[in-house]
Amino acid sequence: MESFGYHDSNIYDLLENRHYNVRQDVSHNFQMHSSLIRRLSLEKVMEGHQGCVNAVAWNSNGSLLISGSDDTRLNIWSYNSRTLLHSIETGHSANIFCTKFVPETSDELVVSGAGDAEVRLFNLSRLSGRGPDDSVIPPSALYQCHSRRVKKLAVEAGNPNMVWSASEDGTLRQHDFREGTSCPPAGSSHQECRNVLLDLRCGAKKSLSDPPKQVLALKSCDISSTRPHLLLVGGSDSFARLYDRRMLPPLSSCRKRMSPPPCVNYFCPMHLSDRGRQSLHLTHVTFSPNGEEVLLSYSGEHVYLMDVNNAGRSAMQYTPGDVSKLMSFPPILNGVELQLPVCNVPSRLPRKSNVAATRDKCRKLIQIAEKCLDEATNYFYGIEACSEVLDGYVRDIEPTLKHECLCLRAALLLQRKWKNDAHMAIRDCYNARRIDNSSFRAHDYMSEALSQLGKHKDALDFAIAAHLLAPNSKAAERVENVRKDLAAVEAEKNKANDALPRSESRGGRVLSLSDILYRSEANSDASQDGPRSEREDSDYDEELELDFETSISGDEGRDVEPNILHGSLNVRFRRGDSGRESVGANGICGSPSSSSQNERTTYQPEAVIDMKQRYVGHCNVGTDIKQASFLGQKGEYVASGSDDGRWFIWEKQTGRLIKMLLGDDAVVNCVQCHPFDSVVATSGIDNTIKIWTPCAPVPSIVAGGAERPETADVLVAMENNQRKLCRSREAILPFELFERFRMNEFSEGTFHPFECTQS
Repeated sequence: MESFGYHDSNIYDLLENRHYNVRQDVSHNFQMHSSLIRRLSLEKVMEGHQGCVNAVAWNSNGSLLISGSDDTRLNIWSYNSRTLLHSIETGHSANIFCTKFVPETSDELVVSGAGDAEVRLFNLSRLSGRGPDDSVIPPSALYQCHSRRVKKLAVEAGNPNMVWSASEDGTLRQHDFREGTSCPPAGSSHQECRNVLLDLRCGAKKSLSDPPKQVLALKSCDISSTRPHLLLVGGSDSFARLYDRRMLPPLSSCRKRMSPPPCVNYFCPMHLSDRGRQSLHLTHVTFSPNGEEVLLSYSGEHVYLMDVNNAGRSAMQYTPGDVSKLMSFPPILNGVELQLPVCNVPSRLPRKSNVAATRDKCRKLIQIAEKCLDEATNYFYGIEACSEVLDGYVRDIEPTLKHECLCLRAALLLQRKWKNDAHMAIRDCYNARRIDNSSFRAHDYMSEALSQLGKHKDALDFAIAAHLLAPNSKAAERVENVRKDLAAVEAEKNKANDALPRSESRGGRVLSLSDILYRSEANSDASQDGPRSEREDSDYDEELELDFETSISGDEGRDVEPNILHGSLNVRFRRGDSGRESVGANGICGSPSSSSQNERTTYQPEAVIDMKQRYVGHCNVGTDIKQASFLGQKGEYVASGSDDGRWFIWEKQTGRLIKMLLGDDAVVNCVQCHPFDSVVATSGIDNTIKIWTPCAPVPSIVAGGAERPETADVLVAMENNQRKLCRSREAILPFELFERFRMNEFSEGTFHPFECTQS
């Protein structure tokens, strides 16, 4: 795939044209050019922490780097010398998860948030004249009003007076240094902190069609650098939310739970909007450098790109009814104009003058994809070839070529069978049917995709339609196979209903943690989208809140195998008969269960912005602080850490994998690009921070690192990551561990932490 070039042009042409195009910002184009990215290699390993490094951030001019760690210290590093300047003992009593330089303070003010639910502000000028070892300074401000872990901090460009903190207690708070430098601890009898900007303790949605009911444990937040009134948050459900701070109600205290305020936009890939799985949540949300796009990273899922400004455009927005329409068969094959919003992203590149040459290139790419399908090998590269055509040159190709490419990519996706590939195939089949609604291939592949998802009734409709369009033996065989699958599912369902003992009611059953922790997310997309269990369909009758944080902290991680992760588990168990009219410790908002049906009929779900690109290959399961970031001032590339110790870089427009580098012995969590230079800082479970620069002698998709050359096969690494993504949560938190903790009932609102390991 490297032989077909990249969309940011040849670097020599850019250098030559800079004399003629005075409007072109050369520094922006060169900072993260593809030729530099493919030469990224490890330049420096910076040591100074004694625990996992959970946060890294550059100052505004890129001269300093700050890091926060499990050792509860903040380290300040010099960019020029790559050395440690100061190591601050913060006084936090738990892991630091986030840290920032406060803008417009000459880099003297830094802020940290930690697992002890505290936000602390420090003035670095007090360290003047001290060495790295003499760094005990009291905080300039201490905010203790959160009741659960602070996972992310946000600052506003040009604003030296405020910082925003997102916590798993469901609130996002605005701390104004001018109004006070301390506050009472959460739960204090004199709690009067009126700094709650967003109260989302009743904000989590089980699915798109369900009203918000539970605590939205916030995991991430970001403020747009170009339009600072826009605020993006993500947490313990599948929906990112965009708010306009100018339209939010006045700051409030946490004494009274408020209904979630209306947001400007919801963001969620359509295929994730109606899953109803508690374990599906966001680990990171961020704006693009120009503020026009957002990037979402999901736990147990992929990274997705969305447009901010496409509200109201049918090509990118959907409602609950649209989700089912995407997979339903229309009653008329011909003459029906299909209006369902699907992901159909036009190219953002200028139209090429030589359309004939572009189409010839597209045909060659399609031939590569066809060869991959025919030889049943290298499906990944075949899919990338199709994506290059559809996402890079869609405006320059005729409809028949586009239809061919859509069907071909759908076939490749169905053969590769990575997580949610079947959903992506359905999108392609739908778009192919919009071009030619009598296409046999589009209907045939749609039937296969629906079968893989366990939607056998819909699959049968499409199989019959394909057989009518092309009455051949292959189509007839598919119809027969789908009918057999449907009959087998119905028989299994009836058998299960008959075998269910009447005496085993939910109220008298003894539940183990493995029973109720996280129901299996299944080993394939079929079980993810199949019929949901009785517990999943219940109106939150019994709920379990779980926090599982994996890490290798301090020196303990040096004495064990590098793939052993240690962590802590916090559990809260609730029963639904505890009075839902009061929004107290049970964390559920709304009326009692007797009126839950009425709630469903009156709630009007909001429209949601759909994905426009997906980035695959990494694995995000083990930690809930894993970042996905835009690289460079133009944000033309996307990067993410991974549970396999690597970090990945994709071309934003096409989703094409550009680079894969080994950055940690266990997990890479943080990826932060330098504001101006071709430099990236990464961190993770290791005690170190790694600096990457384009210093490799030759370009490649893998690293030629100074310390340890990356020689693993790219496809093998990605295949392993996909298998991890498809494993159930119980495979990550072993069944044998939880059988020791069988339980009858937890008392309301109590937590029972204990240590556990993952192998």
